[in-house]
Amino acid sequence: MEPFQLTLNPILVSMPRAATLEINEESKRLIASGKNVYKLGFGQSPFPVPQNVVESLQKHAHEKAYLPVQGLAELREATVNYHKRKIGIEYHPDNVIVGPGSKELMFDLQMTLQAELILPSPSWVSYYPQARILQREATWLDCKLEDDWKLHAETIERHCATNPTKQRLLILNYPNNPTGTCMTADDLKAIAEVCRKYKVVVLADEIYMDLHHDSKYFSIAQFYPEGTILSTGLSKWAGAGGWRLGTFVFPESLKGVLKVMLTVASESFSCVAGPIQYAAITAYNGGAEIDSYVAGCIRASKYVTNQCHKRFVEAGIACAAPKGGFYLFPDFGAYRANLEKRGVVDSKTFCQALLQETGVAILPGVAFGRPAAELTTRIALVDFDGKKALEATADADLQAATQRTITAIETVIA
Repeated sequence: MEPFQLTLNPILVSMPRAATLEINEESKRLIASGKNVYKLGFGQSPFPVPQNVVESLQKHAHEKAYLPVQGLAELREATVNYHKRKIGIEYHPDNVIVGPGSKELMFDLQMTLQAELILPSPSWVSYYPQARILQREATWLDCKLEDDWKLHAETIERHCATNPTKQRLLILNYPNNPTGTCMTADDLKAIAEVCRKYKVVVLADEIYMDLHHDSKYFSIAQFYPEGTILSTGLSKWAGAGGWRLGTFVFPESLKGVLKVMLTVASESFSCVAGPIQYAAITAYNGGAEIDSYVAGCIRASKYVTNQCHKRFVEAGIACAAPKGGFYLFPDFGAYRANLEKRGVVDSKTFCQALLQETGVAILPGVAFGRPAAELTTRIALVDFDGKKALEATADADLQAATQRTITAIETVIA
């Protein structure tokens, strides 16, 4: 049968699939063929969903009706209460939207705003491609390893000063994916001043907010409330990535943006599945069981990231110290001369060779906005038994539970 000769969107035809999902699928194919693969490419939480949240999902499995586009009123109430507990800011439930993952809401926000997207380099893999799909202008703002990959207020100032009245959207994610680093209160105050000066809209991607290793989290909304949209979800701190639920919270000053996003939502995803929303109420309401669960996630993530970071540093591989989440972003540039002799010339060929030769799957820095020739990589330290890690009562137990991931890093270094 002859294939249809169709004209496709040239922008989409030229784009690869999301690097995170592609490496996950490639890893599964290799495992199915019998190869031992260390899955450090896809940042899926290794921890099980909290039991009381699972029970809530089971309890509401019969819920089949379409729910309000904006999300259940009870869930929106739970969401604003969550933010009040975490960062001390009071929002109105009417200023919340619930979506099928924060990723979808980010796309809808970029669709809604006629704005230049400005991003720290490196940043999560999907912010920039979403801008390309929508044919939005997008600019990378360079960050440096010696500064722990932090975006400086001065960098934003220099960029915005070139066209002071241009409408812009800045996405800040911390604790950061891909680097594992975080912002201090002083960092955020300085960025807030510049954003206020140029009326930059900030999307604070706070999906890892609960996974700060020392529970010293600050939100830019505390310093720039009128211009900040808060983004969270269940995928990282609650281990429910596949459930696909995210929330955006808007200040009153940006409610006009929410209104348009609701129109987009009504013509696209309609609503998030009912059972998921009811379960999310339990998650966002918190309580002793959730607090104990999150503390266990932090303890295990801090242990494994520190152990792996220590091994990189001892091997002479430059890597910023982790402050939250479960990622590291090492630079293998010190090994460039030896790698080039083997045909490895950039981060992409490095990751390809590593997967084929050692079975360790990681992602190239170029997928996160770094220069192609740079030998940076993102490593998701998640290939371990999260249930056993949560049950661990001592470092020896944590080491046993996370040993597979530590072994993978030792394999890379060897």
